[in-house]
Amino acid sequence: MEIIKLQQIKKYYDMGGAEEVHALRGVDVNIGQNEYVAIMGPSGSGKSTLMNIIGCLDTPTTGLYEFNKVNVSDMNDDQLAKIRNKEIGFVFQTFNLLARSNALHNVELPLIYAGINKSERRKLAMQALEQVGLADRVMHKPNELSGGQRQRVAIARALVTSPSIILADEPTGNLDTKTGDEIMVLFEEIHKKGNTIILVTHEEYIAEHAKRIIRLRDGLVEIDEHVKRRKIMNGE
Repeated sequence: MEIIKLQQIKKYYDMGGAEEVHALRGVDVNIGQNEYVAIMGPSGSGKSTLMNIIGCLDTPTTGLYEFNKVNVSDMNDDQLAKIRNKEIGFVFQTFNLLARSNALHNVELPLIYAGINKSERRKLAMQALEQVGLADRVMHKPNELSGGQRQRVAIARALVTSPSIILADEPTGNLDTKTGDEIMVLFEEIHKKGNTIILVTHEEYIAEHAKRIIRLRDGLVEIDEHVKRRKIMNGE
């Protein structure tokens, strides 16, 4: 089943005067349920713009975008916000955690916005933290956690609403290689449980953890390929 359907997606930015930047020039991409996809490309290729459109953080200038068979291309900001909160779990390079809140409260945030009652959201947040191996760190604030643990909190927050997709933007960018590898093992476990993961990265060895790599260049899909050989992790 297709979760994401992009047809002839174009995105232009008016830079003032006669200057117009063509970030995306006609992208066609379909992503199915339980796929694990990496989006790659050099600086200026359009991968960040594509990520923002997939994540309903931006809208295309022209083209069709269907998310779970619903046309989101022309939705207004409020409608897009509902899609983001319910259907998409975001994981960012910079973690984006509230510094004064503990891990449990950080994970609860999407549920608060969704209007879930306190006891239910506490239970769901605990389950998400257990899933990422942080059951013993629920009361710790971000400054009491390592970089890898902070990213695990962010991943738990992304999982807590049981979204249709996990959208991860350079999730290992602020981590050392060993910790980054541990986070990628966690993504593999999450994928095996049925989650759809879309990973945006410029690191080849990170992208090779995915099952499919979409390479952009100059606002177009240059290569869309399934990964045949994957890097060996933890001696497996």
